[in-house]
Amino acid sequence: MSRIGRLPVKIPAGVKVTVAGGVVTVEGRKGLLSEKLAPLVEVRVAGDSCLVSRKEESKQSQAMHGLYRRLIQNMVTGVTEGFTKVLLVNGVGYRAELKGASLLLNLGYSNPISYEIPAGIAVAVEANNRIIVSGADRQRLGQVCAEIRALRPPEPYKGKGIRYEREFVRRKIGKTGVK
Repeated sequence: MSRIGRLPVKIPAGVKVTVAGGVVTVEGRKGLLSEKLAPLVEVRVAGDSCLVSRKEESKQSQAMHGLYRRLIQNMVTGVTEGFTKVLLVNGVGYRAELKGASLLLNLGYSNPISYEIPAGIAVAVEANNRIIVSGADRQRLGQVCAEIRALRPPEPYKGKGIRYEREFVRRKIGKTGVK
């Protein structure tokens, strides 16, 4: 039995979880999230908890058991509290600013980069070098942060670029003059 999958997902007050037609839908004050279920797992709602069980004992269904339990837990957490990630912009002249529904980034290229913020994701900029990205959908939030970071990943010599707040960039020693 999966150690993660067998745990029930607690449903807090104000959150509604429904299972219909192979789709789990979670609705709360921060939005509505849904996930299509794999045919190997079964989800049922009992009172104030949601239980995930597997239909067979194959290796694939064992993997899906814990996965779908965690996905449902992330959906419940997302519609109640939400998720937040922080990106830091390092470099001389590098900065970020918010213009309407797009993020304008000056990252040392000849032209500034405009990144369109998708629906369901909120972005705030503090002090021109700290980007706070938040949203209810954890997967979409991670994808947006990865796309922003990919515009100028941190380089190992001076550490310039966009990195996550708690990311460690391993620095290299530059060339030394040989006589």
